[in-house]
Amino acid sequence: MNLLRRYSPAVLAQLFWAMNFVVADRVIAEFTPLELTFLRWLGAFPILLVITVFIERRHRDKWRLAAREWWIHVIQAVLGMVGYTLLLYAALETTSPVNASVISAVNPALIALAAVVVLGERIRRGGVLGIVISFVGVVIVVVLGGSAAVEGFSIVPGDLLILGAIATWTAYVIISRRITTPPITATTVQVGLSALMLAPVMAIVGIQAQPTAEGWWGLALIIVFPSALAYLLWNVAVTQLGPSRTGVFLNLLPVFTAIIAVSLGDALTVWQVIGGLVVLAGVYLTTRPGATVAAVDARAEHPPRE
Repeated sequence: MNLLRRYSPAVLAQLFWAMNFVVADRVIAEFTPLELTFLRWLGAFPILLVITVFIERRHRDKWRLAAREWWIHVIQAVLGMVGYTLLLYAALETTSPVNASVISAVNPALIALAAVVVLGERIRRGGVLGIVISFVGVVIVVVLGGSAAVEGFSIVPGDLLILGAIATWTAYVIISRRITTPPITATTVQVGLSALMLAPVMAIVGIQAQPTAEGWWGLALIIVFPSALAYLLWNVAVTQLGPSRTGVFLNLLPVFTAIIAVSLGDALTVWQVIGGLVVLAGVYLTTRPGATVAAVDARAEHPPRE
């Protein structure tokens, strides 16, 4: 029971984020990527605000810290909430949720590479090998993973957009190490800023969507589970397990996405499975203990947010 209580937040967070891939794939025909992004964060903000007030009530200076770091939160909102989400939803117009999640699974390896370049961390040869293997797996999925790949090589725009999305998320993660605002508060502020920034854009272009009941239910699921509860559970997991051990659970994202997609009638290709396994093997080599060594001088000024 203690193990279940300890590890279930990290597992459930991945399950809820996997839901975002599959549900968004089914409702993207009823909303534009811009509409879905705006409505997602607009709906999630009040839920996250209540969660913040309750969960981080002991951090009495949380709003003062957020105000002091307002410019970083603006950048984070642009990168992580607006940029990443727009690219993801645009990608799902032409690629499958399984392809998107498998390509996204390379993100920990990309973050490790960015930490070497930006933060001065050192990476061992095993970690370098893991990064190379991860990207080989991505190439397999991008080139051969689509349903059209049975007739030859196939690259769809959505797969390339997902690569852009994870590059954007990598920048978000690297910058987040500078933030001292408590994590749930930071997420709430960034979500609120995202909705605020997108509001004028939506006022100009207008909301043209006329979703069916299924579309509204899909939007509600995205607002509640991937947008609010997943972030809450992830931060609970980081508190209980630490960031490194929690990061291992990111490997469950493509697994859960595949399970949900198949249960709803989607088909998996052999190359998606092979590419996914190659990606996960590479990510394991990259993120296992001792794969990277932090440079003391680079990390002392900008400790990771936990």
